[in-house]
Amino acid sequence: MDLQLPRGTRDILPEEVSKWHFLETEFKNVCENYQYEEIRTPVFEHTELFERGVGDSTDIVSKEMYTFQDKGGRSLTLRPEGTASVVRAFVEHKLYGEVSQPIKMYYNEPMFRYERPQGG
Repeated sequence: MDLQLPRGTRDILPEEVSKWHFLETEFKNVCENYQYEEIRTPVFEHTELFERGVGDSTDIVSKEMYTFQDKGGRSLTLRPEGTASVVRAFVEHKLYGEVSQPIKMYYNEPMFRYERPQGG
């Protein structure tokens, strides 16, 4: 059994967590000072959402997404980027008729892509 981190991931140890909390709080404050509202979307979505959203022939879809089948045989993908999920939520919940325009939303969520770490 391999007990080391998978490539491309890292632990945030206790001595670093307070720095991350500070950065996240500052980001949230700046967004909210400019009237952006936070939105949170699921960690995984139907694969088709990302194929349509970023294009099924892009490197993200063909090489970088973490895709799996659920118990019902549906193809699901861990969120590789945020835009497609936000647009899906906006349309699905009919926010276009309920909120004044322009819509100003932000998200600060993990994204999952298979990428080789590169220097520089």
